[in-house]
Amino acid sequence: MESSGLVSKLFKVNDDYAATLDGGLCAHSSFLKTHEGSRQRETRITFDNERRKASYVERDTVKNAVLASREVDILPCVSEIVGGLYRMRTLNLDIGQTAQVPISDGKKSAMVRVDFQRRETVKTPAGLYNTMRYEAHLFNNVIYRRPGRVYVWLTDDRRRLPVQIQVRLQLAIGTITLQLEKEGT
Repeated sequence: MESSGLVSKLFKVNDDYAATLDGGLCAHSSFLKTHEGSRQRETRITFDNERRKASYVERDTVKNAVLASREVDILPCVSEIVGGLYRMRTLNLDIGQTAQVPISDGKKSAMVRVDFQRRETVKTPAGLYNTMRYEAHLFNNVIYRRPGRVYVWLTDDRRRLPVQIQVRLQLAIGTITLQLEKEGT
């Protein structure tokens, strides 16, 4: 993920994220390398599904110091945050229906409610898409303490391609919108 436009001039963001999932979309590990302004961190989460534990380690790579380290209980076949997006793509819900998805960020684990809210047409740099809008209830003390909302738009076809993700926070930054720029071949 890279910042662009005015945000990039004020605060440069260059983050890399990788996750390992099994065939059932259960998390095995995730790794996040962040370079946000002068802040440089690495966060590694290892999921032990047999023991139902997640080990979380966050390091400051500039100071070569461990900032946080902990182990938490996890739900069976838990997904990390991005793996949860893949799970959403497998849901077969009708408008107004809800599902529960086990999610962990390595510091907390919860059954996250996902609501299929409505169908919408969404325009992105990659084109115009007929979509299904979902809300994933990750904020408000579910996974993250802060108040906020997350919306995900998936194409309304067999691909269920994520074309837009929007995070609305009650902070100075307000809303973060990620949009599909181009489809892979």
